[in-house]
Amino acid sequence: MPAGGGRGIPEISRPFATELIGIGRYKYKYIRISLDGNEMLLVHGNSGTLAMVKVRSRRQFLVETPDREIVLALGPEAVIVASGFGIDEQIVNGLRCVLYMIREVNSPLIVLPKNHPASARLKIVVAAGERIVLNCDITPGTHPEQDLLCATAEFNDAEILAVEEGVELKSLAWAKCEKKDFVFRK
Repeated sequence: MPAGGGRGIPEISRPFATELIGIGRYKYKYIRISLDGNEMLLVHGNSGTLAMVKVRSRRQFLVETPDREIVLALGPEAVIVASGFGIDEQIVNGLRCVLYMIREVNSPLIVLPKNHPASARLKIVVAAGERIVLNCDITPGTHPEQDLLCATAEFNDAEILAVEEGVELKSLAWAKCEKKDFVFRK
């Protein structure tokens, strides 16, 4: 069935999109994409790239801030999202590596103090949860709130929602989405 149920809404080439939820005639507010625990979803922009994976099992992650350690308990449908400030293959490989270190190696999520000089040099930042809002007006790596993630301006105010067996992307219908195997196989 074409996107929009054949009601004259233009088809968007997304072979893995399970549903497009439209508002207006040609604007899509949400795209629902299936995503399992062995896949990584890439969202390509013109100046930035997003990557996300499902948490896959009920577990705890540690968020290390300058003042305290926060225990973040997440269910299997939650997502870990990495935002990369670039679009080349090096960024995509870095996104996969960071997601792997957090989900598979259980590395903590590290929050830098405000005005830390490393913030300006970060190429990738990460958040985890059920709902993540992207924002280009915050300092990368300095927010312990896991529902807020720094991204390039083109992704500003977009949202990523964890749903059963997938994700919903709000305000990202224009971006190119691509699924890749996430778990390295021998």
